[in-house]
Amino acid sequence: MANPQASPILHHPQNHLSLFHFRTTTSPRSFSSLHFRKPLLFLPSSSSSLFSSSFSSKLQQSEQQCDNHQVRHVSTVPVEYSTPTPPESDDFLSEIDRLNSLRAKLDVSKDLRRKDAVIDADSRVRRFFSENRGGLSQVLGSLGLNSKEMFLVKCVIAAGQEHALCMNYEEAFEQEAEEYTVRSSVKNALYALVEMIERFDVNSSGYKGRREIGTVLDAEEITQFRKFLTFLEEVEQFYDCIGGIIGYQIMVLELLHQSSKRRNTNRSHLVEESLGCQYLEMHTPSVLDLTQKADYASQAAIWGIEGLPDLGEIYPLGGAADRLGLVDSETGECLPAAMLAHCGRTLLEGLIRDLQAREFLYFKLYGKQCVTPVAIMTSAAKNNHEHVSSLCERLKWFGRGQSNFRLFEQPLVPAVSAEDGQWIVSKPFVPVSKPGGHGVIWKLAYDKGVFNWFYDHGRKGATVRQVSNVVAATDVTLLALAGIGLRYNKKLGFASCKRNAGATEGINVLMEKKNFDGKWEYGISCIEYTEFDKFGISNRSPSSNGLQADFPANTNILYVDLHSAELIGSSSNAKSLPNMVLNTKKRIEYIDQYGDYHSVMGGRLECTMQNIADNFFNKFPSRCQGSLEDKLDTYIVYNERRRVTSSAKKKKPHASAALHQTPDGALLDILRNAYDLLTECDIKLPMIETNDKYVDSPPPYLILLHPALGPLWEVSRQKFKGGSISSCSELQLEIAEFSWNNVQIDGSLIITAENAMGSTTPNDNGEPILQYGLRCGKCKLHNVKVVNRGIDWNSKSNVYWRNDVNRLETCKIILHGNAEFEASNVTIEGNHVFEVPDGHKLKITPGNAGLSINLEALKEEVKETGSWYWNYQLNGSHIHLQQVEVSQN
Repeated sequence: MANPQASPILHHPQNHLSLFHFRTTTSPRSFSSLHFRKPLLFLPSSSSSLFSSSFSSKLQQSEQQCDNHQVRHVSTVPVEYSTPTPPESDDFLSEIDRLNSLRAKLDVSKDLRRKDAVIDADSRVRRFFSENRGGLSQVLGSLGLNSKEMFLVKCVIAAGQEHALCMNYEEAFEQEAEEYTVRSSVKNALYALVEMIERFDVNSSGYKGRREIGTVLDAEEITQFRKFLTFLEEVEQFYDCIGGIIGYQIMVLELLHQSSKRRNTNRSHLVEESLGCQYLEMHTPSVLDLTQKADYASQAAIWGIEGLPDLGEIYPLGGAADRLGLVDSETGECLPAAMLAHCGRTLLEGLIRDLQAREFLYFKLYGKQCVTPVAIMTSAAKNNHEHVSSLCERLKWFGRGQSNFRLFEQPLVPAVSAEDGQWIVSKPFVPVSKPGGHGVIWKLAYDKGVFNWFYDHGRKGATVRQVSNVVAATDVTLLALAGIGLRYNKKLGFASCKRNAGATEGINVLMEKKNFDGKWEYGISCIEYTEFDKFGISNRSPSSNGLQADFPANTNILYVDLHSAELIGSSSNAKSLPNMVLNTKKRIEYIDQYGDYHSVMGGRLECTMQNIADNFFNKFPSRCQGSLEDKLDTYIVYNERRRVTSSAKKKKPHASAALHQTPDGALLDILRNAYDLLTECDIKLPMIETNDKYVDSPPPYLILLHPALGPLWEVSRQKFKGGSISSCSELQLEIAEFSWNNVQIDGSLIITAENAMGSTTPNDNGEPILQYGLRCGKCKLHNVKVVNRGIDWNSKSNVYWRNDVNRLETCKIILHGNAEFEASNVTIEGNHVFEVPDGHKLKITPGNAGLSINLEALKEEVKETGSWYWNYQLNGSHIHLQQVEVSQN
């Protein structure tokens, strides 16, 4: 099916702006067809005035004719996805060879002057400037470009992306299975032509009055061009390890070529060839199963707590998160995933709260303050960097101090057409761009000095979490992962679990390779779901394909040795960008300069952070037999899936029964974890059923527990004992110093401590810093029954995963400062708010006519510690708690 939309570029012989014919989008095209051809529309100076004066009046008539002659095309292409036909193999190879030759010459050029001479000699660059002699050079010259900026422009041309420089050029990469109209393409071409004619004063004598700076391009275009140069400079600089802009395009073409070869060549041979080995086999990896080795899991978690002063935290937040569809309800602005309000707080706040809970546990065990440095990779996508920075500032850096955060922004990269690897351009100087995948984090961290920053904080290793995973810190998972890595000096660790067949997630494998030198290599690696086809892995259900079902899921929860990661990130070659891939099975959506919507098959060069593991394989002189875990620098810890991963990464589709990886499904897994924990404490409550039961129904209850109640369940279990939570009830505990003994809830109970883990004191810079254990709010409930009407479960406006619900009645306890609340042997019925001021204790006991409520001030000697506290003691690999009453004179 031919696409009727040609791609217009306006041209006048004096102005060197032309209407060229580029290919339609569905037929194969060789790279040679990208060369400029004779213009379809040539405006000699003698006819320009006549054409200009009559053109506007003709435009309306042309539009009407287009409206009356719509052309409808019927496609046989499947709606979901169809693989575009790539250019012929020889065209790919010849273009790759040309660019490889150019890159090699640029690599050996020592300075910009020599590099400029090399790029000037490139055939595409010579041809482009010879066919655009005069006009383009003067346009560029009028902008005052320096040598570096001119070099970047020439790199774009040499890479075959000159269409990104053309004025009023509309890219037509589309391959949409929907109706096209002649009106759309003709109207756009005519409007573009009118606009250009009106911008130039043309008469019989030719071009009148050549315009100076600011007139060849208008102010908006100059701004766009300057942004384009900044974009090019970032791509050139970041991808210097593979040859900058030229290297980026080479990799795109090579990956497209490999994908076409896989359809016609032995897959095993191609994989081995791409990985540089003569033999490759994947095995199901051995794992450290935390569900089967409870004592070892406890010990590993203790190692993680002990090693907290040696650990940093890394959050890759730069992804576009398009599937989440998050929009600011007030401004309509698209928002990054970090800003999703889940369970009452943004996802980023949730990550920090989990980290603070581990630091609180460290304080309770060792009596020392520990503040973990946090490095956050952001991007410009959806103003990600600005939103994250503003959130941190608004929340006063979470009481941790700005010096304990390092934000570093990943560059955006050009999106390319799945058909031929050409950059997708929405309007002149504005290529469609996306983040280049979380795998850029290692090189970017080196480039931005993040590793040295961690070393300055005395850190040796780091845990890595993605912002959308809301359960990664549940119980022992994260602590055991870090503890094993630190204890045994491992280079990289994965937290894994059972994989859901058909899920958009990769797998962990044990790779076995025989190199060309005869030596063997072994190591844990990851295969992304987008590469299953490359390795011959089906993504069907386990019953139809045992292979992928045997492998555990990759969750992108990692432990990494910082020095080992730095060695890879500092590599001056492709090693610093692990596992570069080009996933072209998704649509790229954008709006062009005419306001028209486009959706085209495409992708961008990405790399995957977990595949840094491919650089940590261990070598052996001969093939290994038996267990290898102790001999490898990589490892896997394994736990129940809902204690490892549950992501809020995509919006629940309307009328869809699929809750997996949605905010709704993530809440259900949080509730399942709460059920598992509380039932171990002899608390009776309804079981959470499978997700399909809640597609159109609310959850059976709402239970949200502060992670500092543990975060290890061994700790939490000692704070809860006996009781029940009825169906359609609510329990929210924003408190750490808490004791529950035989409490029954039939309705809603919310306890909020202002100082859940401690209170803040100003540092030398005047920043509030959270001091763990200092003036904590406290609550004891003993033989208490709470009865009220609770949440209005019939309300249509309830959004349970957001913790945005309507209540008919509730019992709310609010503790200011170091306030305390105690209730024993009572039934609290109806709607109540107990608000306890700082420095006071509120006690509720049975009274003659219901409840006896007594508010008393805390004695001065107990204001810092409280009238009681939990004393944490290590006993081997276990933590024992004892409730200590503080004597008051």
